[in-house]
Amino acid sequence: AAPTHPGELAVNTPADDALHAELAGLLPPPEVPELPASRHQALKHRTLNAAEGRRGGRSPLRLPRFAIPAAACTAAVALVAVTVIAGESPAPPAPAPHAGVEATGTGTEPGRILARAALAAAASPRAEARPEQFVYIESLVAHAARSASGGPAVLPPAHRRQVWLSADGSREGLLREAGAPDSPLGVRAPVYTLDHPGATPRRAPGGAPSASVTDPTHTYVASLPTDPETLLGLVYAQTKRGHGDGDPDQRAFDAIGTLLTETWAPPRVTAALYEAAARIPGTVVLPSAKDAAGREGVAVARTAHGEQTQWIFDRKSSAFLGARSVLTRSTDAGAAGTVLGSSAVLARAVTNRPGELPPAPGA
Repeated sequence: AAPTHPGELAVNTPADDALHAELAGLLPPPEVPELPASRHQALKHRTLNAAEGRRGGRSPLRLPRFAIPAAACTAAVALVAVTVIAGESPAPPAPAPHAGVEATGTGTEPGRILARAALAAAASPRAEARPEQFVYIESLVAHAARSASGGPAVLPPAHRRQVWLSADGSREGLLREAGAPDSPLGVRAPVYTLDHPGATPRRAPGGAPSASVTDPTHTYVASLPTDPETLLGLVYAQTKRGHGDGDPDQRAFDAIGTLLTETWAPPRVTAALYEAAARIPGTVVLPSAKDAAGREGVAVARTAHGEQTQWIFDRKSSAFLGARSVLTRSTDAGAAGTVLGSSAVLARAVTNRPGELPPAPGA
């Protein structure tokens, strides 16, 4: 009630309280402002760093506290939750996309799926391989083939594939596939140069050829930058061919896909690979796709030259399952929808020598 004399305090009666409550119920709830994109990015990187710190034996980083201020409404008091990182200045804006590349970003559906995959990768087991050890990858694979007489390509049943890759590329690896003899995987042969015609070949400085995105070793992959934009620039630079031939975006997409299926990168590198892929234009989402093991999930895909490359992720855990290659238009190899290749990653581990199997899970 309002005061009737100067200096008299206003006292709310039960009737006043009931009226305020009724008015509050009629008012729309106050808006909760969303975090800016830069703040989302800062929080995501803090989460990745915290997950990496726990696996590396270091103390986990302390996540920032959140302040929730209150705001008063004229008819009734209402709380407005505003998420703010306490004691921290605004984060700098996100870096500009790689030159000539339109950023897809995490705001799109492919970007959101790849962002979830990045977080799942950050929580995965850490890849620890010494230079003298081998990275073991077990998968199911199937590749379509055409008969000598022509006709459409036929995809055979998937078969088991096991590969032991020298961590630093200096030792002979091994490829073992069902129905075929074991194949040694050669070491990186040294490079020789000739000082002049007729001269004795001389071993070039630096020894073996350097590893790269298109010819990686575990040691090289582990050294890749974890900033997505820097990593994407490196991928584009190392997959560049000629002067405008082919599709540079698809070459980058394929190169990242090979790194995801044929290597075992540290969690933060894997997460950066997914975030880099989210910046490649032309990616789409397929609501359902199956890998070579028959596991169903959601796929992020990209099409070039009538062929679509699909990366398949578990719908719940966002873990990478495998990949497929599918025709999007009819060609001599088959009708649209023909599967040209399929894979499913079953296990990744580290062994001491080629042919050695890692312990069974739970053993």
